[in-house]
Amino acid sequence: MKLRQVMFIAGEASGDAHGAALAPLLHRELDLAPGGSPDQQPLGASLRPRFFGAGGPRMKAAGIELELDLTAHSVIGVSDVFRQYFKFRRFFHQLFKLAVDRQPELVVCIDFSGFNRRFVRAIRQHTRSGSTSFTNWQPRIVQYISPQVWASRAGRANQMARDYDLLLSIFPFEQPWYAERVPGFRVEFIGHPMVEWYKDTPRRDHRIPGHPPLVLLLPGSRTDELRRHLPVMIGALGLIRAAMPEVRARMVLPRESLAQQARTERLPSNLEVRTGGLVDSLREADVALASTGTVTLECAWFGLPTVALYKTSWSTYEIGKRIVKVNHLAMPNILAGEVLFPEFIQHAATPENVSTAALSLLTDLARRQHVISRLEEIRSHLGTPGASLRAAHAIASLLDAPPGRPAHSRD
Repeated sequence: MKLRQVMFIAGEASGDAHGAALAPLLHRELDLAPGGSPDQQPLGASLRPRFFGAGGPRMKAAGIELELDLTAHSVIGVSDVFRQYFKFRRFFHQLFKLAVDRQPELVVCIDFSGFNRRFVRAIRQHTRSGSTSFTNWQPRIVQYISPQVWASRAGRANQMARDYDLLLSIFPFEQPWYAERVPGFRVEFIGHPMVEWYKDTPRRDHRIPGHPPLVLLLPGSRTDELRRHLPVMIGALGLIRAAMPEVRARMVLPRESLAQQARTERLPSNLEVRTGGLVDSLREADVALASTGTVTLECAWFGLPTVALYKTSWSTYEIGKRIVKVNHLAMPNILAGEVLFPEFIQHAATPENVSTAALSLLTDLARRQHVISRLEEIRSHLGTPGASLRAAHAIASLLDAPPGRPAHSRD
């Protein structure tokens, strides 16, 4: 029996977490497939699927053999990509050669859409060109988490339908969006993994009266985000404190290197800086100042009124404002269809604008209650716990189906 091999490609911290959660569940699914029963010991152990590719420390801890830690090189925006173009081109060719040499039956791309889209296209061109006619290598390819083509460059959905066998969606509106444009493309809504992560975590009833409010600063997970966002947030915090001297403040960063970077700035002496422990702070805070991105959805999950902001390079902003077709950047606003979290992008992201919006969320109790109530509705649309397990089911069913035919996910 040929050893089954699965290649993973993840390039960001969130993708590393998704891959780490998926790997053991997919291992179990494939072990239980015909010919791969774990009861076939010791022979069964040697026939277990081998997982390899690129990701981060969590995927490595989950047993994936890493060729590259791409999460250590995460970039965002056009200018960042251009500055590191040659480095990422080297990574691309290294991983492409790895795929051609090992010829996995399955390639699982996790988020990281710009890199993964080009990587998958290269594999498809290689296999369709006849370069693998001797071995007949035709891998199944999965994209876990839809790129936001519904926000810009919708035409890319057609290319995705040609290159991917399965798209796993974490937002409910994506499946009908694809069905309308590329009806033959297999897209499955599996729910948001965050629901599983936080299913047993109680949420606090955010109430202002009776205690000094806590303002939570969440400037981002990349060095450039911290550099651009922190001065705005610190300025806004000063204005908030001028109006509400009793306010407490805390900044939470995902790793110590960012905390060290932050401490090189002129931070207020009464600003607490923490590395990790985001959940406890989300439950405790009364308002957040946050970079647009996944963290705004985490704020929404915990019912935390938030002011969202984003600043990027001039080139990235100029390109983005011409191609982005949605009215909002923060996902809670997209899901709600209204501005629950005030957004300030690029030149609008000033300390004055951010502080005014935050003070309104702190002092206008009727508005706070409206926001918190609508966030409860958003949570109900993110699916039920078990997204990673449903992803593993869908991928295993794809491998069970005959080539060239869509497979139906097993319940």
